[in-house]
Amino acid sequence: MRQVTLIASGPEVAIALKASHHLARQDIRATVVSIPCWELFAEQPASYRKTVLGASGLRVGIEAASGFGWERWLGEEGVFVGMDDFGTSAPANALYERFGITVEAICEKVRAHLLTSGAERGSSLRTPDQPRTRVRGPLTTRP
Repeated sequence: MRQVTLIASGPEVAIALKASHHLARQDIRATVVSIPCWELFAEQPASYRKTVLGASGLRVGIEAASGFGWERWLGEEGVFVGMDDFGTSAPANALYERFGITVEAICEKVRAHLLTSGAERGSSLRTPDQPRTRVRGPLTTRP
């Protein structure tokens, strides 16, 4: 059962996929959902949307834009990772770094939220320097 749903569109989907692999190394089960068009997704039956987004667990929206409107998909406990400043101009990599739209920042937010919400009470979240016991999803090489 998933603990986290990472929701993104466009280039942020690749970041979400990498984050899901990093989370798997910490025994946090994450699912990645790409929603390229909110309007089309909203037209789908509620049962389908619930299946795609998950009935429980933390939802994290990842977008290199404003968080406006994300609450619809994230719910009350959801987390948005994106820009909180209008009109900032710089190369994409610099903007991603500044606003925390990175694999490391996303994983840290997820981990912190799970720990503070009590979602992981009673189980031990491993620290990144502990040896990994299993990885879900495609195997990747570590940088």
